[in-house]
Amino acid sequence: MKVGFVGLGVMGLPMAGHLLAAGHELAVWARRPESAAPLVAAGARLCATPAQLAAECEVVISIITASADVEALALGPEGLAQGFAPGSIHVDMSTIAPGSARRLAAHYQRLGVGWLDAPVSGGEVGAREATLAIMAGGEAADLARVRPLLDCLGRTVVHVGPAGAGQVAKACNQMIMVNAIQACAEAMRLAGAHGVDLARVREALMGGSAASRVLDVMGGRMARRDFAAGIQSRLHHKDFAILLEEARQLGAPLPVAAQTWQQLNALMAVGGGFDDTASLLKVLEPPCPAV
Repeated sequence: MKVGFVGLGVMGLPMAGHLLAAGHELAVWARRPESAAPLVAAGARLCATPAQLAAECEVVISIITASADVEALALGPEGLAQGFAPGSIHVDMSTIAPGSARRLAAHYQRLGVGWLDAPVSGGEVGAREATLAIMAGGEAADLARVRPLLDCLGRTVVHVGPAGAGQVAKACNQMIMVNAIQACAEAMRLAGAHGVDLARVREALMGGSAASRVLDVMGGRMARRDFAAGIQSRLHHKDFAILLEEARQLGAPLPVAAQTWQQLNALMAVGGGFDDTASLLKVLEPPCPAV
């Protein structure tokens, strides 16, 4: 297929590489053209604008940061909407607000263009190893057309429902995962306050009913005090802003998520936004004594 890709960060770059390696004809657009250099060297075409990218492709996949970024990419000057031919599809794999996904779907529908919100879970490792979990919202027929592309990127693809439903599923995923990270931080803080070895506590818990991937990965980082970013905490902070605003609009009580949100706010306030979310542990610790 003729595929366009936007968002060549730590996840997008390997994802685009998988599409190219699978034999698809790949074109890319990037705000910083140098970020596309490895793909161009491997045979991808570099487009000057999103509109040009859309005009040359059957499907454009994007994975960028926030709702406003996706809306600007699609609807801004020389945006994708200006280049798409009827029958094209925009697959957005970013994590954005469900309402934004629905608005974009409605706009594209008027142009005869398909839309899928297809956010992912699995992080940088999942992107590199093509083992992402993909949660799709949109028309089943559009999903069927792009399924060969998504199968290059992930291990599971689930059609959750209409436009926006993929983003609802992703919000639920983020809520469970980051709440679990906060629970791990509190457990590690309690163990540390007792002077018990955190690595041994984690090992013991991994043999019992508290075992989980979050405890395995994030508990390990906390025990090693390895807070270098796997996924920067500012991105989870952004995700919680989305899900709690959705909860406000719907009147849905999310008491545990609200508490985790406050801990993420505290982490942002002390400059931890570019550290891994495992650094939620540090928010619980007393200030270091003056030297």
